[in-house]
Amino acid sequence: MLAHIRNFCIIAHIDHGKSTLADRLIQKGHLVEDRDFQDQILDTMDIERERGITIKSQVVTIPYTASDGVEYELNLVDTPGHVDFTYEVSRAINSCEGALLLVDATQGVQAQTLSNMYLALEHNLEILPVINKIDMIAADIPETKRQIDHDLGLDSGEALLVSARQGTGVDELFEAIVRRIPPPMGKIDAPLRALIFDCHYDPYRGVVVHLRIFDGSIKRGMRIRFMSNGSEYDIETLGVFKLVLMEVDELSTGSVGYIIAGVKTVGDVRVGDTVTGAEAPCDSPLPGFREVKPVVFSSIYPVDSNDYEELKTSLEKLKLNDASLVYEKDSSAALGFGFRCGFLGLLHLEVIQERLEREFDQSVIFTAPSVKYKVYLRTGEDVLVDNPMEYPEEGKVEGAEEPYIRASIITPTSFLGNIMTLCMEKRGVQTNMTYLDEKRVEIIYDMPLSEVLFDFYDRLKSTSRGYASFDYDITEYKPTELVKLDILLNGKGVDALSQLVFKGNAYDRARLVCERLRDEIPRQQFKIPIQGAIGSQIIARETVNALRKDVLAKCYGGDITRKRKLLEKQKEGKKRMKMVGDVELPQSAFLAVLKTKDN
Repeated sequence: MLAHIRNFCIIAHIDHGKSTLADRLIQKGHLVEDRDFQDQILDTMDIERERGITIKSQVVTIPYTASDGVEYELNLVDTPGHVDFTYEVSRAINSCEGALLLVDATQGVQAQTLSNMYLALEHNLEILPVINKIDMIAADIPETKRQIDHDLGLDSGEALLVSARQGTGVDELFEAIVRRIPPPMGKIDAPLRALIFDCHYDPYRGVVVHLRIFDGSIKRGMRIRFMSNGSEYDIETLGVFKLVLMEVDELSTGSVGYIIAGVKTVGDVRVGDTVTGAEAPCDSPLPGFREVKPVVFSSIYPVDSNDYEELKTSLEKLKLNDASLVYEKDSSAALGFGFRCGFLGLLHLEVIQERLEREFDQSVIFTAPSVKYKVYLRTGEDVLVDNPMEYPEEGKVEGAEEPYIRASIITPTSFLGNIMTLCMEKRGVQTNMTYLDEKRVEIIYDMPLSEVLFDFYDRLKSTSRGYASFDYDITEYKPTELVKLDILLNGKGVDALSQLVFKGNAYDRARLVCERLRDEIPRQQFKIPIQGAIGSQIIARETVNALRKDVLAKCYGGDITRKRKLLEKQKEGKKRMKMVGDVELPQSAFLAVLKTKDN
């Protein structure tokens, strides 16, 4: 029955206790024996457990008997908190009618708390403010309630007090979910309309499609159609998420579950597509998700060029599970064939790299990340460039523009000076400053996206001892002085190490890259010059010294001319070797270039 279903998600700033609260809800629902329980039970990837962050939204169906004796089916979605995974949050919100907005009693309202609340309001979700970590010594509940009233505009009188770690207040939270979150709307007797909000690949059973049913119902053996491409399949198995995939005979309106239909062609399934019945299709598809726009671009190459096809298959399967990944074919003189990929941020890039290596056993090399620039040519044309190899010759370029972001930083006032210095160093221009109260201030900066890529987030956290929170939106393109920085090894350019940089930062960047490469490139029998160049102008240089064989070891005494003759002969040999000698770049050299100054 629709009246007994509740679909809700948990949204919050990073590290406010979403996964811990989900753990308590699952334990209360008795979905897992205490002996089998482990913390962050919904975080199934090793990388999530190691880093202590949620990367993928996870769904679980919790049975709950309310105080009035009625049994409810609660579909919970645990979402990520990091700004790079906002797309995961937006997809989770699309499948729900309500949201638990978690606020840390020790930290208060932070940047991503505001951002996620607006996302939920856009979809008309019922928002339940929940104050977590009330058991902590540093918890300030009256101040947190004041911030919920003042910053979020929600009624703090309705805020629920919870300690996810100790389980305090979880029973009251269950009752509030049942009482305050509305049941799903929809027509049970209408043609099937279901929204695909996620997928994953099972090597034995093909694509497992995660969907939310808005109208109608779906049964085993039923023939379904994907509306984006018209492909049809027969349902083999369907079920709900109860930590494991639990089979059921039917999913009806309002339910969240999965279907397996023997889909082996990965390209047939698209997140955001509508599933309908083949015999009695619905009139129109559901509105999907907004198209995701990548902001960071980098190329991926297999370490062994023979693994190209394997890497292609791995990326297809990974895109099923991470709809925000965008890629196209690419090639490089130094690294062979690969893919140009778009990511939502630098953390997203790191996560994809680790998932390729761990889940798909791929050895890959990533090139230095870049953003998408608008380049204006002297012919009057303008082109979008995110790859240094596609940058036109210097003489053809009239000017360039780079993407800017509106950065919102909430920080305690004691760190304000240091954070303003950091933002100015990153070419930021302050547009607003609001004192939220006597201890906290929100500052708004316009700054280039390229400046945030490398080490901004790490430095912001270390400058503020972890108290500052950061959120951003892409705003517009603004003029910039853009140059292509080439890296030369032994006089030859390495295209995979080229970067597009702001002219004022080019010297520092070139020097940093040359120093890193000097430490990574193994010594040869000849000297290896490493140079950073803009066009024909060398702006930085480091040298890897030669390994020197002692040719005088066999000379015991004797005339000096004999020794000189041997040294001259060695010198000639080294000169000839340098002319024909190729320098091999180890994989670690490419990774070293990606690292920030502080690493």
